[in-house]
Amino acid sequence: MVPNRKILVLLKGYPRLSETFIAQELLGLEKAGFELALVAMRRPTDKKRHAVHDEISATVEYLPEYLHEEPLRVVKALWTVRGLPGFRQALSQFWKDLRRDVTRNRIRRFGQAAVLVAEWPKDAGWLHAHFIHTPASVANYASLMSGLPWTVSAHAKDIWTSKDWDLAEKLQRADWAVTCTAVGYEKLNSLSGRRGNVHLSYHGLDLERFPHFDGERSSRDGSEPADPVRILSVGRAVKKKGYDTILNALAKLPARLHWHYTHIGGGDELVPLKALANDLGISDRITWMGSMDQQDVLSQYRDADVFTLACRITADGDRDGLPNVLVEAASQRMMAVSTTVSGISELFRNDENALLVGPDDPQALSVALLSALTDPALRRRLGAAAEARVRRDFDYHDSIHDLDRLFRSAWAKRDSQ
Repeated sequence: MVPNRKILVLLKGYPRLSETFIAQELLGLEKAGFELALVAMRRPTDKKRHAVHDEISATVEYLPEYLHEEPLRVVKALWTVRGLPGFRQALSQFWKDLRRDVTRNRIRRFGQAAVLVAEWPKDAGWLHAHFIHTPASVANYASLMSGLPWTVSAHAKDIWTSKDWDLAEKLQRADWAVTCTAVGYEKLNSLSGRRGNVHLSYHGLDLERFPHFDGERSSRDGSEPADPVRILSVGRAVKKKGYDTILNALAKLPARLHWHYTHIGGGDELVPLKALANDLGISDRITWMGSMDQQDVLSQYRDADVFTLACRITADGDRDGLPNVLVEAASQRMMAVSTTVSGISELFRNDENALLVGPDDPQALSVALLSALTDPALRRRLGAAAEARVRRDFDYHDSIHDLDRLFRSAWAKRDSQ
């Protein structure tokens, strides 16, 4: 165990099926000898959980999701922290932020920070936040109140939907930040004034949970009505995933081609997507599986022929970083057809280990899918190259080593001051 270095990890919600990369990281840190305490800002809403969540030893506590739901707890916390040396500075920062971001969410973040500090476990000496938007705001206020150091992992939506002033000020106060794509790193590094506290570290994959697939990839080519070529997507049904683009692309495939599409995941867009599939006349070729645990998803990767995800940048700037499901699918020698958004091009190269097209282009996506669906040899070639890339460069142990080094160097620097 790393002595006297218990880390409190602040999470937006926990556990969440769509954030296995976070659970994987928490377990990896525990295996590396770090003691963790987990605090989440939201209670779980998923009905299922992955096996990795049950392997994590750290306890989890929950802040008030909405301040009015636990008013006595919030008032007690504010009364407790009001006398701390840093409370006035935190309050000053809050008023400054509120003038620029007049929302109830901003008020909620300050109240949650007060509760976090008032109920802080006595044996924890460091605060690490996952996501640089809401959780990092809570972490920043809590750090100002308590004087405890904090760090942050930034991912995708949290980077691209936050205001530059908000990101820049957090990066000035955090000991360090880590992010999982080169494009995200470049943005954060520039906002930090390139002072050297932003680091790139890909999440990677626990390859023991995704072992090499020894089975034979099928030779389906869409010519047999009784054995259609199988297309798979995994992910929440939200706008940035581009599932409407996928459906429109599928509708453009030749009528003679026999295919079946399976989607795994929940999400607010499922109802309109099902309606769109019906309007396009392809609903009888689609299975909507809903949420599944990791082992069941692994079986789907091995059974399907082509993985597709049509990520896009939405009107508010939201986008994926590097979707973990693309890495998972590639680990199973599964060829992907996707888009050139964000970090996807950092994993895949067109016609080298995947087929990539621009976002929001159903026609281009349909052409790429047609090539993949009708050419088993192409799928085998690109799938094998994708797996080789993942097993060489996307092992999650590398990211754990990065975090181990960052935590230890930060602690050593503070100890020497």
